[in-house]
Amino acid sequence: MFDAPGKLAELIGSRICHDLISPIGAISNGLELLELTGASNGPEMDLIADSTSNASARLRFFRIAFGPADHQKIGRNEIVSVLDDITKGTRLAVHYVPIEPQPRSFVRLAFLAMQCCETAMPLGGSVRIEAENGHWSISGTAEKMNLDPTLWGHLKGGQAAVTAAQVQFALLPLHATDMNRALSVETRENGVSLHF
Repeated sequence: MFDAPGKLAELIGSRICHDLISPIGAISNGLELLELTGASNGPEMDLIADSTSNASARLRFFRIAFGPADHQKIGRNEIVSVLDDITKGTRLAVHYVPIEPQPRSFVRLAFLAMQCCETAMPLGGSVRIEAENGHWSISGTAEKMNLDPTLWGHLKGGQAAVTAAQVQFALLPLHATDMNRALSVETRENGVSLHF
């Protein structure tokens, strides 16, 4: 029996990602085989390849951001690979600083915080993820920031309805509280920083 609906939702999210990653991987493998035969020329095949790569990257990211998390550690190479793939072809640049493997639960918080930053940068920008002595800092900077006070107030304990595209604003404080981490937010004209 599950003691919280949120835990069940995490498992459902993880299951969806797990079940979709295999067929997307199969499509990617099929495209590679077509390329070997020389049958993969043309913009149509490029579109399929790009879309498949993008879908795979998103599923890998979502599995960490929205799936269940424990203290199992994730290595830097895997984290950087996910972040590089999810931002490829976008106007968002993410710089992940930690060198050592990090607990999945903290990486989940960082990914959710990164999504919050991304929401505030409609024209793109950069996000820097740092961790030192157990303290994490995620900072977003952009020439133009759009900090919706209702959404960002949610991170400071406010209660507001969120859409599916804004769910990170609801999940981040919930997961931080579950981990006994104090979440703080600092905003400025060209940036925002989240700490936990």
